[in-house]
Amino acid sequence: MNHHELEEGETLALDFTKLGKVASCGEDLIPAVAQDVDTGEVLIVGYANELALNTARSEKMATFWSTSRNELWIKGKTSGDFLEIQEIRVNCEQNSILYLVRPKGRGACHTKDSTGKARSGCYYRVMREDGSLKKLLP
Repeated sequence: MNHHELEEGETLALDFTKLGKVASCGEDLIPAVAQDVDTGEVLIVGYANELALNTARSEKMATFWSTSRNELWIKGKTSGDFLEIQEIRVNCEQNSILYLVRPKGRGACHTKDSTGKARSGCYYRVMREDGSLKKLLP
């Protein structure tokens, strides 16, 4: 499946190998979720190591460890679509974090909607009963 079909298509193609890839990247990581503090929308799920968390705390911007590029990723540094941290929460088992953020750009997702605007978050498709995907408008 090509990249465009994966990100924009209606065919379900979940990557169940993702956690294996994360484990093999050579970094000690935990899941890091960015949620819009005002709307409650889950924007992004990524991973953080100590460097990413410390950077997020000092910069007040959602920061992740890119498992595909194996490098620090301050969300919005390239696109301008920063996620300003309002609060960082830790789960009960201390094995994941939640960034409560306020988006400071046009959107949080690297994909664009039909008008060319960055989508507010990465969860812009709904799974139909038949397993196909439907985009939320626009």
